[in-house]
Amino acid sequence: MRIDVITIFPEIFQGFLSQSILGSAVERGLVDIRLHPLRAFADGKRQNVDDYPFGGGAGMVMKPEPIVKAIEQLLGEGQSEGGARVVLTSAQGTPYKQETAKEFALASHLIFVAGRYKGIDERVIEGWITDEVSTGDYVFSGGEVPVMAIIDSVVRLLPGVVGNFESVESDSFHDIILGSPHYTRPAEFRGRAVPEVLLSGHHEEIRLWRRREALRRTLRRRPDLLEEARLSEEDQRLLAEIRAKDAAENNNRPA
Repeated sequence: MRIDVITIFPEIFQGFLSQSILGSAVERGLVDIRLHPLRAFADGKRQNVDDYPFGGGAGMVMKPEPIVKAIEQLLGEGQSEGGARVVLTSAQGTPYKQETAKEFALASHLIFVAGRYKGIDERVIEGWITDEVSTGDYVFSGGEVPVMAIIDSVVRLLPGVVGNFESVESDSFHDIILGSPHYTRPAEFRGRAVPEVLLSGHHEEIRLWRRREALRRTLRRRPDLLEEARLSEEDQRLLAEIRAKDAAENNNRPA
């Protein structure tokens, strides 16, 4: 996979791209990530990339010319079959989810535009952006941090990046459901013990416990996810047990 990032501040990405799983993936050639200073595509001595908004108002808007020039050059370099996905992170975009990460991981070429100021000229979004996504209902000073978050979530899904892919498959949101609780040594810590089933060695019982706890956590913390999840017959049965137990506990509580 090739990933291009168009940004005013490429230095922000340097440490991020050189560390941990992502740094290893870059070093082993599993992903080619290139940073492109936006000002290099701007005209004039001052290399301005922003200007005042038409109609007045506070803040500055990123100019269309440098961004489009950068995108078109990178599209020409990539020569991707089926074309590249050009991604803009924006508070106004569609929510970025694990399913989106899986889609992006299937692409051979991703181009990210890291916005700044009040945003980028709308004509760029209309004509050149293929995916406008939001990483949450909050606002950053710029698009660099959400771009880094998306890159990390995509690259870890590429073949060979994570040594044990089962670890990825058990992550929260991989199948929309939240993950189950995790424990490690010691078996008891300050009076809190690890659930006995995890020490039993019975793989099927452990699998069922983990799935039950994942469904329980999702039901209590993010019940909205259950509406989107593809639940098996076993999942439905486990959820029915969880709901019945919760109802019984609620009925037995003193008024």
